[in-house]
Amino acid sequence: MLDTVLSGLDWATRFSDPLAWLVLAAFLATTALELTDRRERARQAGVAAWALFGVFWFSLIYHFAFVQKSVIEGAGTLVAVPASFYVGYLLWSGRDSLFVLSRAVLLMGVVFFPFESVPVLRQFLVETVTDQTALLISLIGSDPQLVTGYEAVVDGQSVVAYDGYIVGEKEHLYHNTFVFADGESPIFYTIIIACTGIGSMAIFAGLIAAVEAPLRRKLRAFAVSIPVIYALNLGRNVMIAVGFGEQRFHLFPELITSVFGLSDPRQVSYIVIDRIVAQSLSVVALVGVTYLVVRELPEVLTVVEDLLFVVTGTEYDLRTALDVPSASVDGDPEAGSEAGGSAGTRSDD
Repeated sequence: MLDTVLSGLDWATRFSDPLAWLVLAAFLATTALELTDRRERARQAGVAAWALFGVFWFSLIYHFAFVQKSVIEGAGTLVAVPASFYVGYLLWSGRDSLFVLSRAVLLMGVVFFPFESVPVLRQFLVETVTDQTALLISLIGSDPQLVTGYEAVVDGQSVVAYDGYIVGEKEHLYHNTFVFADGESPIFYTIIIACTGIGSMAIFAGLIAAVEAPLRRKLRAFAVSIPVIYALNLGRNVMIAVGFGEQRFHLFPELITSVFGLSDPRQVSYIVIDRIVAQSLSVVALVGVTYLVVRELPEVLTVVEDLLFVVTGTEYDLRTALDVPSASVDGDPEAGSEAGGSAGTRSDD
């Protein structure tokens, strides 16, 4: 029975890319209708968009939980499926502030998917991050080799190899693989699109662009989020590369090997440093960046409060709880009423 379920989830993964484009198209229609004051049509389109979004996340369960073996991303995907359908229900029921969240999802996709799907952009970003990671690794005294690899056919499947060894997770002939010497067989660490931080940067870019606020405060919010995320992500790459490549996190090997079904005991260091330590720290970092953003752009709290309501069923007043100043309308011609709520004053605007 379990094998049948896993096979079905694996089969669903192949539809994730076309579903992503359908989701973007549905959110684009929702946003266009909402901005042209056709609210009820927008509501119908939004419900369909969120339903498709739920199906999209369902198609990724197997990838995150069983291919990536990521506890945090796997759990997040499981939560995202019912949450997406629930957002659609709330939107249908009249929670119009969710139009802002819908617009944010569209803009997140507009930022992320070009780098995911356009080869030239993907290669540029991956190799740029790789080169910067390599520089930082050299500064701390480690010296792995940076290679491209070559195409090979193993058991009828096309793979990327280096010096006779298959390079795991490497799909493209980019200059993005670190090789650490380790006895008879090397350890490979490859920078892929997920290692560039573009996903997290797209989230904040979408949130900041989606709300109604003066341009100068949006630019300040960008300044305290995108560069910070990019820098922290480089540090994360260095930590994982060195921690895995030099086997510095070979902790609880029997437990980790059993829980994650590892065949190579050297993978224990990778699971511990990446899937457990780095991803946990990433959650903490994103919470911190969110706080910095809402200090500059309180309008974002509308979206955060909606997300908390979806997850908990409870209304929150985060502006009061976090002592965040209200948005400014102090004579600025760009300023307008805050999306989903009232606007106040702020002395530093």
